[in-house]
Amino acid sequence: MRAYPRRLSARFGFVSHKLVGLSAVAVVVAAVTMSPGFAQKKHVVDGNAPIPDKPELGSLGAKINANTIAIVSGNINAAWLTLAYDLSAVLDDGNDFRVLPVIGKGGAQNVRDVRYLKGIDLGITVTSVLGKFRRSGELGDISDKIDYITKLSDDEMHVLVRADSGITSLNQLNGKKVNFSDMGSATEVSAGDVFERLGIKPIEVNMGQADAYEKMKSGEIAATIQFGAKPAPAIAKLKSGDGIRLLPVPYDQRLQQDYLPATLTSKDYPGIIGNGQSVDTIAYGAVMICYNWPKGSDRYQRIANFVDRFFAHFAEFQKPPRHPTWREVNLAADLPGWKRFPEAQAWLDAHRPPAPEASAQQTDFDQFLAQRAGGLPDLSTPSQRDELFREFLQWDQQRGRDQKTGG
Repeated sequence: MRAYPRRLSARFGFVSHKLVGLSAVAVVVAAVTMSPGFAQKKHVVDGNAPIPDKPELGSLGAKINANTIAIVSGNINAAWLTLAYDLSAVLDDGNDFRVLPVIGKGGAQNVRDVRYLKGIDLGITVTSVLGKFRRSGELGDISDKIDYITKLSDDEMHVLVRADSGITSLNQLNGKKVNFSDMGSATEVSAGDVFERLGIKPIEVNMGQADAYEKMKSGEIAATIQFGAKPAPAIAKLKSGDGIRLLPVPYDQRLQQDYLPATLTSKDYPGIIGNGQSVDTIAYGAVMICYNWPKGSDRYQRIANFVDRFFAHFAEFQKPPRHPTWREVNLAADLPGWKRFPEAQAWLDAHRPPAPEASAQQTDFDQFLAQRAGGLPDLSTPSQRDELFREFLQWDQQRGRDQKTGG
């Protein structure tokens, strides 16, 4: 055995005593943490307990929190995240107002987040998902919990397959693995709905679009689906050399109750659609929603402040470099069966353009009808309408002569 100097041996001896002591402490800690009582205490979480505030925020911290509103949107491959960023870019005003975009899992999860998640007041979802939750009762009665602020764009269904797959119709996806996007997303819910209505039974898998593109190229899956406002950022980046193409979706009668016909063109996706060509598909409507806080509460006022700024600056969203889908938005469009956030409705009512005044000719025509014996006649044929118009002209000419002669 090799001999070591005494001082070195003593030093190692001191270290070994320390290690023995630390080992003993570790054993005690492990025994305590592994005990059933400790495990129970460690994992018990009171979901109703208030979230503790950060200490010493001061007046500036209070101001920043009071003037910030979060909107849950989509993932990095979806247009919704771009829309949320646009809201931040246009509306942010230092510490006086801030929109905080939050990456979301899609339309279905966004409804859950607006309904339940602390700190989330706004979200983007789609009409088909709202209807599904109301019919199923999965989240309880959401009619008095969720309001809408405005309808957004129509979101198109994108079905992508490998260019050399030989797949030319949705029917050929029967029995094949198809990515329905993330679990809980609007795409996942609606893709299942579309295939069910059409009687097609693919094997559903769930993953992000970037992963799906790779698995599609390797042949592990046959197709991937994404609903989103065109141009969807991830799809717009594709080139012909990527070996991916879009599959047409027919506007089948079985889909017409809840979906709209739509078209994807070479202007939308020049990398994978030939110049001047197009691909038929379907679409559903996207909508911005909010939680229905009690009127007068801090969170209600926060949403009201957002609405006032958003609506007042809406023209800025329809200019470059904002997402093209803003140009399709009509703030006043109604969403049948759902209640608009009261302050949004009040803003629209206050800024509604006045009804055009009746023209002098319309006033004269109304007077003619009032004086005409028999009132308004049958106008079902062009000749009958022409006859009434000639009668009106004769009446107007006679009235002019009477006025000149004082009759």
